[in-house]
Amino acid sequence: MKNNRRWTLPRSAALWMSASLAGMAVLAGCATKAPEVKATSSGWVKNQVADAYTFGFPLVATDIARERASSGAARSGQPPLNAFRHATALPPVGAPGWPSVDTLESTAWLDVSADPVIVSLPAAPRGRYLDARAFDAWTDALYSSADTTPYPKMQLIAFVPAGWTGTLPANATRVETRTRYVWLSVRVRVNGQRDVREARKLQTSMRIDTLTPAKGSVSDPTPVVAGAWPANGAKQPAVPPLPNAPSTASAGAQAEALDANAFFARLARSLDDNPAATDDSHAMSQLADLGVKPGEPVQFKKTDAPMLDSGLADARERLATVPSNAISKNGWIWFGDGVGVYGTDYTLRAYLARRQTATSTKDGEVKPVARVDSEGHALNGANQYALHFAADQLPPVRGFWTITAYTKDGALADAKLPRLSISDRDRLKKNRDGSVDVIVSAKSPGRAHATNWLPVPDGEFQLAMRLYAPKPQASDGSWAPPPLERQ
Repeated sequence: MKNNRRWTLPRSAALWMSASLAGMAVLAGCATKAPEVKATSSGWVKNQVADAYTFGFPLVATDIARERASSGAARSGQPPLNAFRHATALPPVGAPGWPSVDTLESTAWLDVSADPVIVSLPAAPRGRYLDARAFDAWTDALYSSADTTPYPKMQLIAFVPAGWTGTLPANATRVETRTRYVWLSVRVRVNGQRDVREARKLQTSMRIDTLTPAKGSVSDPTPVVAGAWPANGAKQPAVPPLPNAPSTASAGAQAEALDANAFFARLARSLDDNPAATDDSHAMSQLADLGVKPGEPVQFKKTDAPMLDSGLADARERLATVPSNAISKNGWIWFGDGVGVYGTDYTLRAYLARRQTATSTKDGEVKPVARVDSEGHALNGANQYALHFAADQLPPVRGFWTITAYTKDGALADAKLPRLSISDRDRLKKNRDGSVDVIVSAKSPGRAHATNWLPVPDGEFQLAMRLYAPKPQASDGSWAPPPLERQ
């Protein structure tokens, strides 16, 4: 459902909103008091808060993710921006957040404010999947090599601010961004622990440079595009520090834990560097009516706390609900059209920012998730299930596919399991008619079925099927994973 609400009350009510929320100082800075106008509907105000929260949630989540990455880089002595951070091992047992056990990931936060950023990636060896994905600070997809080829040749990618008119290397692919910060993720396929060393050789060949290294310092306050990022070099309002959270907590979870003061203060600060799209003018107008403006302190009245809390509660419930434009078949849920290029579908964008960070377009990756069996019961390792793929109906991909088991909370299962995923590289036994049965259970089904066995944790669990560089039928719903039939 597109979240592009048009408010039904007169403009005078919006002006009152700006006044009624102007009193409580949560940031250092000077307060400005708007004229007070009485409201006629507190429900309208609550809905406005919920919509504003949904609209800004992805930007707050990425702001937290960048802050966490910068803090981690500072502790390790690495530069916080424009530098790769390589995962040099597969995720450990118990790792949260539905991590992939079939790829090594190299990530970087790019800052294009002082100079275009040039990313150089090696060619993928024959049969070695490699995908470079880039997202702006609102989680909109800017670039994905898997959209066109899952086994690319050498890539030279130039990230430039929208409107930049300089000269790039002749063989560089130009990628424009309206936001100062860009999140880059490069994934390389690995076939088990023994294959990690080969994948790491590709990581050592990845480079990030600025177009003019002498100028390209993040401390240089001169914007590369006139009028871009006006806060560069200027002191921005402070925001409340992040509350203590487990190191395993995702940036989305931390964003969701913020109260209204901290959330909207962080949103206002981040908007200065990462402006909204032209089509977001209505949403930005509603934010301004709430007193949330780019680069300015946010000040709410104490008396408005109940209304703010109620609006946030409604928004969090919205983010916990699977959007209506999800594809749901056979107990699996996934997304196709609209993912990565959201337009004004703020609900879908926020939902994925909370649960599936940096979701690629439907041409880059599709990820069906199953939590229930064919009868609607929660999956449980005490049972044995069968996934029956009819002949020629295995996941349709241009790249590769995997199925991974996780706990009900999305963590990797116990190390006792002989393997954590099953994929197209496994020599799955076929039935006489060419179909394939994948056995899903905590207990071994016996030697005869060991090749097709996907071990799962005891208790409740969930499955994530990843289709890297999927074919169109996987993202339009004409193909679907089979149901999990309890045996």
